[in-house]
Amino acid sequence: MIIGIGTDIVEVARIKSSIENYGHRFTSRIYTETEIKYCEAFKNNKYQHYAARFAAKESFSKAIGTGLTRGFKFKEVGIVNEKSGKPNVVLVGGMKKKWGDYSVIVSLSHTDSNAIAYLVIEK
Repeated sequence: MIIGIGTDIVEVARIKSSIENYGHRFTSRIYTETEIKYCEAFKNNKYQHYAARFAAKESFSKAIGTGLTRGFKFKEVGIVNEKSGKPNVVLVGGMKKKWGDYSVIVSLSHTDSNAIAYLVIEK
């Protein structure tokens, strides 16, 4: 049974600007250490990967119905990739406590200028 669906599209330039202007203050507030390490490994297009992960987090907030302002915590929702490249959602803290028993499926894609995520939560 589908519990929620969320999608989001993010301009890569917006994330790039935030990272360039605020640096670690921004990345450490939004991304897990695993996500930062993953994105930074892509020297030529790291901002696309950061943007895709931001879109995934926002998609999750939409799927659970809170949006980004009502109890959602960015760092409690992380994206990790399997060796094949398939992205998976990893929940910690309060998000894991509330949503950890659900199946979360995510798809990410990006171009030079935009990143998109589509997420489904199932019971």
